[in-house]
Amino acid sequence: MIEFGHLSHVGLRRDLNEDTYYGDIELGLWLVADGMGGHESGEIASAMAREAVVREVRAGAGLADAIRRADEEILAHSRARAQALPMGTTVAAVRIVGNRFETVWVGDSRVYLWTGERLCQLTQDHSYVQSLIDQGSISAEQARSHPQRNVVTQALGVTAAEALQLDPVSGELRPGMQLLLCSDGLTEDVDDASIARIVARTELSAQECVEHLLAAALDAGGSDNITIVLVRRR
Repeated sequence: MIEFGHLSHVGLRRDLNEDTYYGDIELGLWLVADGMGGHESGEIASAMAREAVVREVRAGAGLADAIRRADEEILAHSRARAQALPMGTTVAAVRIVGNRFETVWVGDSRVYLWTGERLCQLTQDHSYVQSLIDQGSISAEQARSHPQRNVVTQALGVTAAEALQLDPVSGELRPGMQLLLCSDGLTEDVDDASIARIVARTELSAQECVEHLLAAALDAGGSDNITIVLVRRR
C-alpha cells in the first residue's frame, strides 16, 4: 500500500511560488519542479515540465524520455517568447511500478530514500557547489553557506535536450521505506539529520511528516519556495 503527503509554500521571503508538484498513486508518478526566471517565467516553466512529464509517462514513455521531451517544449516556448532571460526549471521525478522505483532529475531538487534506518540522498545536485565538492575544493558543510550555492549547472529550458545528464537511480521500495522529493527550499534551511528525524517518526502519517518538514523550513527562515512530497510504502 502506498500513501503520500504533499505541500507547497511560497516561503517567507518570496512573493511568488514558482514551484509545482504532482502525485498520482494509480500512475505511480510523483515529481517536484522548481522554476526560475522571474516575471512568472519560472512558474510557467515548472508547470510546463509537470504537464509534459505527466502526459508522456501516461502515454507510456520512460522518465528520462519524458523529461527530455519537457525540456524540448520549454526551450521552444522560451525561444518563441524571445525574452532576454530564458525560463527554466529543475525537476525531480519518481516512478513506482510494483515494488521497484526509478528516479530521474535535472538541477538541484532532490530525492531521498528513507530505508527505515537511515536517510540516503539518491540524487546528486547539478549545481556549481556540487562540482566544487566533487573536485574536493569545498566540503558539503561549506557548500551549505557558499554564496553561489543556488547556481545550477543544468535545467529544463536552459540545457539542450541532448546535453542533459540523466542518470536514473533505481531500487526496491520495501514496506517501511519512504521516498522524499523536495525543492531546495527545504534543503536550504533544514539539514539532512533534521529531515531524517522527522521522516523516522512512523507514528505520523505521510501528510503529517510533510507538515512537520514544512514547519521546520519556515522556522529556519523560509528563504525560498518550499515543496515537499513524501511517498511511503506501508
